[in-house]
Amino acid sequence: MHPRTLSLIAELELQPHPEGGYYREIFRSASQVQPGDRRAERSALTAIYFLLVAGQHSAWHQVLSDEVWSHLEGDALELMCFDAASSHSSTIALGRFAPGGTAPIHVVPAGVWQARGLWGNMR
Repeated sequence: MHPRTLSLIAELELQPHPEGGYYREIFRSASQVQPGDRRAERSALTAIYFLLVAGQHSAWHQVLSDEVWSHLEGDALELMCFDAASSHSSTIALGRFAPGGTAPIHVVPAGVWQARGLWGNMR
């Protein structure tokens, strides 16, 4: 594994994520919200660090709320999305801003299937 990857895992105290990669929750709002779809009350906002090592990918999954992805460091991440309601699929390159290429932030709407992968040189 790349020395920077090992350093980030240690310094950020990341743990293996059940869907693949490494993570740590860094914020959970004390404020609660009641979703309009009859789900139980939940935190208004949560935030995590998430890290994938080159060659890793996450399992396909859905989340019940909109999810914001922010790229902070390393090689570009492929964020694959599939909206079953419209049969629309897309692949977003999440990374340092490049006109017509990668972008540092992307929002995955609630209910959209998503998976991610990293095929760079941070091993």
